Amino acid sequence: MKVVILCGGQGTRLREETEFRPKPMVEIGGRPILWHIMKGYAHYGFREFVLCLGYRGNMIKEYFLNYEAMNNDCTVSLGRHRQITYHGEHEESGFSVTLAETGSDSMTGGRLKRVEKYIDDEEFLLTYGDGLADINLQSLVDFHHAHGRLATVTSVRPISRFGLMDVAPDGAVRQFSEKPMLEGWASAGFFVLSRRIFDYLPGDSCVLENEPLQRLANEGQLAAYRHEGFFFAMDTYREFKYLNDLWHAGEAPWKVWG
Repeated sequence: MKVVILCGGQGTRLREETEFRPKPMVEIGGRPILWHIMKGYAHYGFREFVLCLGYRGNMIKEYFLNYEAMNNDCTVSLGRHRQITYHGEHEESGFSVTLAETGSDSMTGGRLKRVEKYIDDEEFLLTYGDGLADINLQSLVDFHHAHGRLATVTSVRPISRFGLMDVAPDGAVRQFSEKPMLEGWASAGFFVLSRRIFDYLPGDSCVLENEPLQRLANEGQLAAYRHEGFFFAMDTYREFKYLNDLWHAGEAPWKVWG
């Protein structure tokens, strides 16, 4: 089953890091966040990836085109018959990575529509290039197969960005909670989709999270897999620093691989 990763957004709220590189290439612990996401999928046996490129997509192409040389010792024979011999084997051997240009201004649904030709199975996985989680991806797929609908989205409990207060009519604070869990469920991405989803995507301006998913919900074809564990989307410099702090402290919950 292939894994499609949306890698084309500009990441404007993380401008300190994304002015000169795409957000999926922003590093956590010296590796792009995209690498962390792919390692998580590979841990569960999903090693075929389709990357939807957009903003500064050439940097993602260069990263994978140079991956062998940058992650192995190598011997270079110079001259007319130039040859490179790689020594050893890194843990990502066997990854298949399709680098697909999906336009600089395409929306999420449009990017997905553009890679339809690379999806040759009846089902595939989809996520964003900026979110980390410790989701059991095999359990997610099993859940999708069990309910039989066209689409599954992973849901998490949202956390308030602010401390919440219970305030009495006279202004007295009866209770204060620092960034509590909120009621309801929020999308964390990490989808399992039938290839019939492409019938719901009209073109480049299509936003997957709007009309297509709402239509699936209205038709009873969208289910939510509830994840109670770790999920964190990197949108700001503060969140970038938080993820790096977790990694360097050896406390990264998303590191499910050995």
